[in-house]
Amino acid sequence: MPTLVIETATAACSVAMIDGSSVLGSRHEVVGRGHAERLVPMIAELLDGAVPEAILVDCGPGSFTGVRVGIAAARGLAIGWGIPAQGYSSLTLMARAHFFAHPHCAELAVLSEGGHGELFMQAFTASPFAASTALGSVSPEVALEQAGARTIIGSGAARLLEIDPALDAHDALPEARAAAWLPAEHRTLPPRPIYGRAPDAKVASGGPTR
Repeated sequence: MPTLVIETATAACSVAMIDGSSVLGSRHEVVGRGHAERLVPMIAELLDGAVPEAILVDCGPGSFTGVRVGIAAARGLAIGWGIPAQGYSSLTLMARAHFFAHPHCAELAVLSEGGHGELFMQAFTASPFAASTALGSVSPEVALEQAGARTIIGSGAARLLEIDPALDAHDALPEARAAAWLPAEHRTLPPRPIYGRAPDAKVASGGPTR
C-alpha cells in the first residue's frame, strides 16, 4: 500500500512515498536541528494533496528531539487521516541500505552519534538480514573493540577513524526512501521512541525527605 515514510532521527530530515519495494518519490535534506521547521513542508511538497494508506516512522535511536518530532508528526497525521502508523529502527534502516547498495558486504556494524560522548551501536548480517548483537550505547574505544573486522557505517564512523584511520568505516545518515528495502518484519515497531540508553535523570532511593 502507498506508505508515507518519515525520517528525523539524525541530522537528516527526509520523507518518502513507497509502495512495497518501490519508491514513488522522496525528499532528503541534512538540517541539523531544524526538523520541526522542515518536516511538514517536506511532507506537503511530497504528497501534493495525496493521502497515503499508512505511515512508517523512524523510532530511533538518535536525536532525542528529532525522534520525537517525527513520531509526533506520524501519530498526528495517522489520527487525522484515519490510517495506521508503525515504526522502524534507524540502525536497521542504515544497515539494510548499505547491504542493498553493497551486495558483497556480509556483515557490518552501524554506529550513530549518541549522548555524552557515546555511540549507539548494533551489528547486522546480510544473509539472513538480521541484527547479530543487541543495541548498545558505548564509548568509541569499546565500539572499536566490538566492531572487530566488520565494515563500519553511520554518523559515528568518523569517531572511530580518529582512533584508527585504516578502518573500513563510512559516514552515513538514514534516508526515508531506504524503507522500501526493509523486510516487512522490520516495519512493525510501535510508533514510540527507542532511546538506546538509560535516562540521565535518576530517581532518588529511599523516597522523599521531609
